[in-house]
Amino acid sequence: MFRSEPFNMSKIENDWKEALSEEFKKPYYKNLYDFVTKEYRERQIFPPADDIFNALHYTSLSDVKVVILGQDPYHDVNQAHGLCFSVRPGIEPPPSLKNIYAELQSDMGCYIPNNGYLIKWAKQGVLMLNTVLTVRAHEANSHQGKGWENFTDAIIKKVNEQDRPVVYLLWGSPARKKKEMLNNPKHLILEAPHPSPLSAYRGFFGCKHFSMANDFLEKNGLTPIDWQIENI
Repeated sequence: MFRSEPFNMSKIENDWKEALSEEFKKPYYKNLYDFVTKEYRERQIFPPADDIFNALHYTSLSDVKVVILGQDPYHDVNQAHGLCFSVRPGIEPPPSLKNIYAELQSDMGCYIPNNGYLIKWAKQGVLMLNTVLTVRAHEANSHQGKGWENFTDAIIKKVNEQDRPVVYLLWGSPARKKKEMLNNPKHLILEAPHPSPLSAYRGFFGCKHFSMANDFLEKNGLTPIDWQIENI
């Protein structure tokens, strides 16, 4: 059952709350709020309302080292939980995530885990952000163009303003279109095709983004990301 006020800012307790405070006052956000509230009441929407902002919950603005941009949440039952590309424990990793794991194995020597639960990355400073944060069950892209893009652009801009090294992993054309927002010379932007089976062979495989991100972090005196997702 839909819970009232899925966007209650009390759900974001870290530094994102202040950083995004102006967005919640804007007309587009009221329209977005009204739309998504109605959707949760009348339809099956993913992720669960309490998980919408998990990318922000698990990775505070001050902790962001790496940004991975997805498009919209997985739209099958029990998959989406608010982190792009990640699925809940016990759910088969989708094809794009399997390809991410294959590249990780090739690039970093990571073994292929038995799950697709990527919360370990988020807790190390990997902001795992979809550009649209909700979706109707079994209807990909069904919440595009409703206002989420304005909100997640604001998130991306806040990261761009950070006066410290950050790595952006832009996979696929929707993510790569965000490059024009990124003008901070302290940051590293890495681009590749999407890890989807439709495009991974066009340059995602072999991109070595994970090792390149860690090399950049280490050169700037930061702890690299432990990319290995362990078996459950």
